[in-house]
Amino acid sequence: MSLTSASSTRIFPKNSIDSIKPHENLLSSSLMGTTITLKISRTRTVGMRSVATGITCSTSSSSTLPEALLFDCDGVLVDTEKDGHRISFNKNSKRYRSYCFFVFFLFLFHERELGVTWDVDLYGELLKIGGGKERMTVYFNKTGWPEKAPKSKEERKEFIASLHKWKTELFMALIEKKLLPLRPGVAKLIDQALAKVVNVAVCSTSNEKAVSAIVSFLLGPEQAEKIDIFAGDDVPRKKPDPAIYALAASTLGVDPSSCVVVEDSAIGLAAAKAAGRKCIITKRGYTADEDFLNADAVFDFIGDPPEERFDLGFCGSLLKKQYVS
Repeated sequence: MSLTSASSTRIFPKNSIDSIKPHENLLSSSLMGTTITLKISRTRTVGMRSVATGITCSTSSSSTLPEALLFDCDGVLVDTEKDGHRISFNKNSKRYRSYCFFVFFLFLFHERELGVTWDVDLYGELLKIGGGKERMTVYFNKTGWPEKAPKSKEERKEFIASLHKWKTELFMALIEKKLLPLRPGVAKLIDQALAKVVNVAVCSTSNEKAVSAIVSFLLGPEQAEKIDIFAGDDVPRKKPDPAIYALAASTLGVDPSSCVVVEDSAIGLAAAKAAGRKCIITKRGYTADEDFLNADAVFDFIGDPPEERFDLGFCGSLLKKQYVS
């Protein structure tokens, strides 16, 4: 990982992280009045070198904090689509068993006898389309509608809505049973923001009911009351359109340039950047190889100590600088 300013001036010496010695556990540099610290929590030996594998980005500046911290939901708050947290249902017993989130749709199509199958690779491609209802509509428009689907445009719209409603109910059952955990560091970062009276909101293309369930059941009702939710149906156009981030800033009454977004995908990044926001990417399985060149920072996850990757202070520092990972 390299750490650079927006003008591509390197803050830390070239290869300073990769070639760090075992006894060196802190790297610091000052830029524009803010001290940026990389804390090296672990190293591993590669050939003749010791390579840093646990790095935390934080800042000592207390003067700059975002006015709002805006999170995407699926893939950012909860790892709904990662291979390691796949959830499905046994088609005979209809009880939960480990598999993949995309199989919600397989189960859905199977139960409705639609003769449709989405494999892992296809679902990964469909995730580039914002919104579950839009995903199904695009797929059926391209491949042909099932025989049992209605023929008119309005009836098909209602048909898709009914499928999506049932999928949401299945998803909420998993959330209520806490079978899908928060990603590492999410609760920590939200707690830090709320403690500093920073606005926190979730801006998602998902159904409002599903997003509310995630926030309420996984973060707790006390924190949920302090978090605003902007869902896919609140705006006329979904990500990569910036509408949802524009709505969040105007509703919260904050300066758009003082918001920091946490996203996990290229379409989310495009939405944040089109809205003029700073954006941190926390990658996941399906999006790990997407193009995040325009992101202000890229990490595998937020993380809790000792695996922490960044904190609220780091989010505030992005309002002045760019970090390329």
